[in-house]
Amino acid sequence: MNRRKKLINKVFENVEITGFAAEGKAIARIGEQVLFVRYGAPGDLVDVQVKKVKRNFLEGNIVRIHRPSAQRTKPFCKHFGVCGGCKWQHLNYEEQLRCKYQQVIDSLQRIGKIDMSAVEVLPIAASEKTTFYRNKLEFTFSNRRWLTQEDIDSGEQINDPEGLGFHIPGFFDKVLDIEKCWLQADPSNEIRLKVKQFAVENQLSFYDLRKHTGLLRNLIIRTTPSGETMVIVVFGADDPGPRSLLMDFIQTTFPQVSSLFFMVNTKKNSSIGDLEPVLFSGNPFIVEEMEGLKFQIGPKSFYQTNSWQAYRLYSIARDFAGLSGKENVYDLYTGTGTIALFVAAKAGKVTGIEFIEEAVAHALHNATLNGIDNAQFYAGDMARVLTADFFKENGFPDVIITDPPRAGMHPDVIRQLNESGAERIVYVSCNPATQARDVEMLSQSYQVTKVQAVDMFPHTQHVEGVILLEKKT
Repeated sequence: MNRRKKLINKVFENVEITGFAAEGKAIARIGEQVLFVRYGAPGDLVDVQVKKVKRNFLEGNIVRIHRPSAQRTKPFCKHFGVCGGCKWQHLNYEEQLRCKYQQVIDSLQRIGKIDMSAVEVLPIAASEKTTFYRNKLEFTFSNRRWLTQEDIDSGEQINDPEGLGFHIPGFFDKVLDIEKCWLQADPSNEIRLKVKQFAVENQLSFYDLRKHTGLLRNLIIRTTPSGETMVIVVFGADDPGPRSLLMDFIQTTFPQVSSLFFMVNTKKNSSIGDLEPVLFSGNPFIVEEMEGLKFQIGPKSFYQTNSWQAYRLYSIARDFAGLSGKENVYDLYTGTGTIALFVAAKAGKVTGIEFIEEAVAHALHNATLNGIDNAQFYAGDMARVLTADFFKENGFPDVIITDPPRAGMHPDVIRQLNESGAERIVYVSCNPATQARDVEMLSQSYQVTKVQAVDMFPHTQHVEGVILLEKKT
């Protein structure tokens, strides 16, 4: 038996948790060996049982707490520790904010090689809501739900195998049945629970994630701060009779649902981007509002999932842009144009670029809806669209706002930004590591002058960073 196998299930005693790693796991050291610990808190003194051994690190679970951290608090959700979401519920909110703030700063120093002493660092923007803050949740039906420790300890035969909830981390075919989720406001929980109850009572088949069979596959619920609700049911088979039975039940039981859709997905993968939504009843969209602007949200539309913090995030980006009303602004990775349209009133012209054609169509529609005539949008791969010729045709930018995917920007895009001549670049990112990497490459022509972290997702390790880069003189 080699050394690695000998370490599996070994318990290390009196281990002190010192901080967090980038992915949100607590971190400690066993001699020179790095140890990642699930659900630890800085300051904990714990016993840890090793569950995974890699060349450069160990991973383990806490089996005993000798001295709890002063930053610990009691998790409020009964599914904490099993469900894959809200992994920082055991930390008080102030500590969550401190760790997220530090994650952004550490990434800029370590990866971006930025001297932070020359940068204005603003306090992290806390979330107004720390529960019930999401406007969209997607649940999965399963004919074999994940058995909790409570189920196992009962020793009773499982007569209710169906589940409707979230995937267990690391298991594509395991779904935890959710009793109450603290992420989305009413009527989200009631809709999910009653839909499941009706489906069980009427013997509607739940999806088998291994065999890819079954009628009920996904339930998506979208809400708005103004109280509108959209429900989308994704069926795994095209069976009109049972489908109408469930859809009629939702329409009758929940008159507050303003948009009711269904989709049929007979593919093996669960993506819905290529599916056609069918409006069963109500309006074809719900509406989000921001400073008087209206954004129509359809079943497949992208919109920031924390509506309240989206406004805060966009306001910070606009403030960093320093617009006077005359600037030519480029909004890269514009999505459905929310940032572009949000800043348009304070710009001379805004040009949005986005890879997904459907998103660009939504952006153009929202521009018309809001009477905005100084915004234009283009669809295409960013590295191919954003060229010197494109700048010549559409005007060289005064300000660039970029909000790329988690993977960050393509090197060709960064090269064009370095050569753009823009006075300011506002970089919004949900991944501090790739943001810092890109910032380091932008240092050819730009220097970081201001930074602010934004908490979009309380009780998780995720954090948004807004960075202002100004042209070097």
